[in-house]
Amino acid sequence: MRVLGIDPGLRNMGWGIIDVSAGRMKHVANGTCHSGAGDLAPRLLSLFEQLSAVVARYAPTTAAVEHTFVNKDGAGTLKLGQARAVALLVPAQAGLEIGEYAPNKVKKAIVGVGHADKKQVEHMVRLQLPGVVLDSADATDALAIAMCHSHYAASKGRLEDALRKAGA
Repeated sequence: MRVLGIDPGLRNMGWGIIDVSAGRMKHVANGTCHSGAGDLAPRLLSLFEQLSAVVARYAPTTAAVEHTFVNKDGAGTLKLGQARAVALLVPAQAGLEIGEYAPNKVKKAIVGVGHADKKQVEHMVRLQLPGVVLDSADATDALAIAMCHSHYAASKGRLEDALRKAGA
C-alpha cells in the first residue's frame, strides 16, 4: 500500500508518501506545495497542479487528509477550507479512497496523546521513518497523517478479515 498524506494549507500544503508492507512503513517522499500571495483562484489552481503532479509521479494507492482546524477568523477558515477541497479533489480525481482525520486523532496515533506538540510529532516521524529528510513542518505533518492512515487501514483490514472468517 502506498499512502499519500496531505496537510491542507493555502500558502503551504504539505504532502508525504509512505509505503506500507507487512506492517512496516518506509518513507518514499515528502514536500510542500506553495502558493504565493494574490487572488484566490490562481492560488488554488497552483496547489491543484502541484498536488496533481505529486499523485502522477508517485502513484499512491490511498490517501489521507487532515480535517480543517476552525479558528476565530471566519475568512481565514473559509480559505483554508477551499485549500482542503483541493486536497480532497486531487486524490478523488485519481480514484483513490480517502481517509479524513482530526489533528488530535493523528497525534494520538503517532505520539500516543492527542495534544502532542509539533516537536513530539516530528520526533516520532523521524523515529518511525529512519533517515527521513523532512522538507518542512507541513510535510512532517503530512507524513504523520499518512502514518495514521496506515494504522487505521491495517486495523480495518484485520477487522474485515475476522468478520469474513466468522461468517464463513
